[in-house]
Amino acid sequence: MTGFSISMDRIPKESLIQAECNDIPNEKRLAFFMQEVTGRALVMMESATGQQDIAMDLVQESFISLYKSYANKTTNEWYPLFYTILNNKLQDFRRKEQRSFKNFSFFKKKETIDDDDELEIVDEYNLDPSDILTHHLTLEEIQTAIQQLPARQQQAFTLRAWEGFSTQTTAEIMNCTEGSVKTHYHRAIQNLKAALSHLNPTAGEFSDES
Repeated sequence: MTGFSISMDRIPKESLIQAECNDIPNEKRLAFFMQEVTGRALVMMESATGQQDIAMDLVQESFISLYKSYANKTTNEWYPLFYTILNNKLQDFRRKEQRSFKNFSFFKKKETIDDDDELEIVDEYNLDPSDILTHHLTLEEIQTAIQQLPARQQQAFTLRAWEGFSTQTTAEIMNCTEGSVKTHYHRAIQNLKAALSHLNPTAGEFSDES
């Protein structure tokens, strides 16, 4: 797959807003929402778990939970609610996986260190991921680089860069402080720059103010 580029999609999406304004039934509105969100959510979960089937299960279960509990919420409210549910299901999956392998720790994949200490850095919400991840990179190259990030950096980057959530909303979804989100996002950007620099001819031109 070539010609892939990442854009900072803003919420709520225009088509979904129109659907809401036209009083479309919740079932159909959910179908529109799933169509719009599923692709990015699957990439996020596959990067986090390394397993496509698990990623699909987590995303599908999250849609079901969203509809069961929040069917009457607005589309704008669905976005952070969905990713909060998805994050919780991911954490549940990881806890179950850890319990399953606790007696066979030598088989476990070594986790990448992901410190939770906070850095004094400026908010990088205005950074455009296209400065780092250009159309010269394929989806496979980008996903491989994201998979190498520690879990919290993966979450911070995908929620902020792909979904366009604010620092505050991302912190609520990840159940951490805004400072922690800024730190994880900053480190994710630096690590992606380093991982993709040999593939991205413009990576060397990118700079941040922190």
